[in-house]
Amino acid sequence: MIMASRNIWCVGRSFLFGSRGWMTQYSAEIFLKAVSFRPFTVKHNSHREPLENADLLNNLLTMGVDIAMARRRQPGVFNRIATNEQELKVFLLSKGASDKMIGNIISRYPRAITRNSEGLSKRWELWRKITASDIEIINILERSPESFFRSDNNLNLENNIEFLCSVGLTNKSLCRLLTSAPRTFSNSLNLNKQMVEFLQETSVSLGHNDPRAFVRKILSKNPSILIQSTKRVKTNIEFLQSTFNLNKEDLLLLICGPGAGILDLSNECTKRNYTNIREKLLSLGCSDEEVQKFVLSYLNMVFLSEKKFNEKIDCLIEEKVSISQIIENPRVLDASVNTLKTRMKELVHVGYDLSSSSIALLSWSQKRYKAKLKRLNG
Repeated sequence: MIMASRNIWCVGRSFLFGSRGWMTQYSAEIFLKAVSFRPFTVKHNSHREPLENADLLNNLLTMGVDIAMARRRQPGVFNRIATNEQELKVFLLSKGASDKMIGNIISRYPRAITRNSEGLSKRWELWRKITASDIEIINILERSPESFFRSDNNLNLENNIEFLCSVGLTNKSLCRLLTSAPRTFSNSLNLNKQMVEFLQETSVSLGHNDPRAFVRKILSKNPSILIQSTKRVKTNIEFLQSTFNLNKEDLLLLICGPGAGILDLSNECTKRNYTNIREKLLSLGCSDEEVQKFVLSYLNMVFLSEKKFNEKIDCLIEEKVSISQIIENPRVLDASVNTLKTRMKELVHVGYDLSSSSIALLSWSQKRYKAKLKRLNG
């Protein structure tokens, strides 16, 4: 009896729990089916875009804000529950802004509506120390609202203004910084100090006798330099010195003049564009000496990408302009390819020989060029 029971148990165990037994397969099948058809319990709301504040949207529409532009620039503002657009409107109206101006300001920098009136008043007070009038500030805000509304750290702004004044910057220079490089005043005071100290040390190492005047000169030529790293500026100075084999005196003259403009350019971009200029001109028969003289005569061409530079050179050469003419008149590269083509076509039509005449007029202002063209037609 015992033996029979044991046999039955062994058979049952083998049947139920064997590696290929029915129970194992059946259980696994049920489990997998349960997993396959089990609905996910993810909360769909967590993946939805935040809803826009309908009241805010209506307020901005009545204020003449270009909603499409504002959405493109700072869409997150429309999802905020609490904003201060009415406070902002009252504040700016009290300073002389028109309704249209206010609409334009918010359209271009929607985050302005997140600032409170107390912070705005303090910031306005700081700006008035370096500007001539409230209307001047309003005009700056309409052109560059970011410069005023980007940060609400008024203590940092105050410290930066005091520091830059101590370097000898005039109110006019500070205004230029506010509009063209507003991040200067959002920088920490230490960052601005580091750049100023680096520039002063550079001036001393190059033999300049007035480091503060050197800093003012560089900032007047390139207001954006304070928002770059000292490493970038240092690398560009070294690039200019090594590429053009300049002594200290010549390097000083260059970076106090036309060279100041490229000191904040990406190092890779500077080298890549110069390499392209050199290779293109060498392929057209220029010597290394001519290339260097050409670039030094008008350093702004280093801003031209490979495609733009080559297109302009090829466009001129197609109309029988020689490379020597281009080297003598580097500013013709300021004109767009379309402008060059249009003007050369017009000049050829009136009998102007580009191959033997001056090509300087290709880069003249439209008014001056049209007057010349009229005389040639006459």
